[in-house]
Amino acid sequence: MSEHHAPSSTDTTSGDNPGSGFRPTAVAAVPLGTIGDFAGVVVPGASAAISVTGISLNSRTVQPGDLYVALPGATRHGADFVSQAITAGAVAVATDDDGARLLALSADTSVPVLVLDEPRAAVGGLAALIYRSRPEGSSTPALFGVTGTNGKTTTTYFINALLQALGRRTGLIGTIEILAGGEPIPSLLTTPESTDIHALLALMRERGLDAASMEVSSHAVSFHRVDGVQFDVAGFTNLTQDHLDLHGTMDEYFQTKAELFTPHRAKSAVITVDDEWGRRLAAAAVIPVTTLATAEPNDPAGSAADWTVAATAPRGLGTEFMLRHRDGTELRVHTGLPGSFNVSNAALATVMVLASGVDPAALQAALDAADPFTVAVPGRMQLVSTAPAAVVDFAHNPDALQRALEAVRSPQPGSRVIVVFGATGQRDQGKRPAMGAIAARLADVVIVSDDDPHDEDASAIRADVLAGAIEAKESAGLGCTILESYPRDAAIRQAVDMAGPQDTILVAGRGHEVWQEVNGVNLALDDRVELREALTARGFTVLQDERIES
Repeated sequence: MSEHHAPSSTDTTSGDNPGSGFRPTAVAAVPLGTIGDFAGVVVPGASAAISVTGISLNSRTVQPGDLYVALPGATRHGADFVSQAITAGAVAVATDDDGARLLALSADTSVPVLVLDEPRAAVGGLAALIYRSRPEGSSTPALFGVTGTNGKTTTTYFINALLQALGRRTGLIGTIEILAGGEPIPSLLTTPESTDIHALLALMRERGLDAASMEVSSHAVSFHRVDGVQFDVAGFTNLTQDHLDLHGTMDEYFQTKAELFTPHRAKSAVITVDDEWGRRLAAAAVIPVTTLATAEPNDPAGSAADWTVAATAPRGLGTEFMLRHRDGTELRVHTGLPGSFNVSNAALATVMVLASGVDPAALQAALDAADPFTVAVPGRMQLVSTAPAAVVDFAHNPDALQRALEAVRSPQPGSRVIVVFGATGQRDQGKRPAMGAIAARLADVVIVSDDDPHDEDASAIRADVLAGAIEAKESAGLGCTILESYPRDAAIRQAVDMAGPQDTILVAGRGHEVWQEVNGVNLALDDRVELREALTARGFTVLQDERIES
């Protein structure tokens, strides 16, 4: 499940958190008294000697020796699940005053209970202490954190691919999957809980990984998921309208992102300064900053950047370009993924790896030998067929949808762009008409369908999107066709039925996701599968990709 579909971070979250299975095989026990000292709580008597070897926020993922942290949730308090946690092997509980009162009203709790003023804010530090995820003096794995509205996933994949081309062993924590040097597993959140992050980092260090890249969402900062983590290099992509249901205003959204660029969270930063938010962030950050301008032609602010993108030229479906430092250093870079935004993602990944101390000559050799930025990213401008061109992308906000539509427009005369998309329920409603208007301006056929309605009326969501599309068409005299089609698999089939070999189909909003949430029920739905099957039924040739679910 992606960040814009993220579940509540409580013990009542549906399903087990797969990240909890990524723990180091050996954890040196930490006395409960030491944990109490760290949290500012006195642990009396013999309880201080109790050995703690793990930490969990979810009673269903508790392992023997764990400290179970019982937090308040949207509908239930984690203290309601203490008995299950103890049965699973929890040796102590940490909770707040409300949790302590609930425990006092229930049967006697057979393990020590630590009552903390702000347990949520303490979890990250406790996890770092218990797992020794980044012991003092350790430089591995080197940590790369990427934040911003759009481009986080692709940039982390690009960083990993470039580091691997340099001979490094890498890990990944992100929207699509988690990698710790082994088999990938799906990720439920853009950034997992802090307990899982510190366990993962300890596991990566145990396995001898050299580096790891991580997506860092605004939710991750707001909900303390990256507490206790200090990145070697933090990167910023851009900031556009999203998640205002959480943050309220763009300024609050920006301030949350900006917290990542402070000394206790990052040692250095690479900030893309193509938008006003990036320039504001670069000016305000109190850690060493390298600036990057990727838009051409560069505006006056961009021309003062440390690194700039220049000499862009088409190369296959992608782009080749130069990265130029103001000291005269130049790097030749290529990405096989379409769209100017992937130039920005590739440039940011390159400069972040440079900022970690890699020699430019070695980096150029890796770029030339391995072509790391042609790595396929599941559900991110993922090509399903070429005639018609059929693309699945995660674009789920106005800026991302605009960039995706611009990227897929073919220069072939007579070709059309057919887009299928919707908007997420119970999220920022202001995005809906804006996305409809963008689709009307940039596509020839607009098919409005459902994304994840959640518990909201799907027809009302579609109506909001349609209103924006129709208003844009009428006010500007646009010639596009606007249709409403649902359920989503039917909309995808309709798009394919309308397409000719010269056309382009963009299915936007869900990307790699394989479940659609409707009124509390998860329905199996993979845009890539539906698109591939619809294309095959019409006799079109599709590309095979083992990462597409079947």
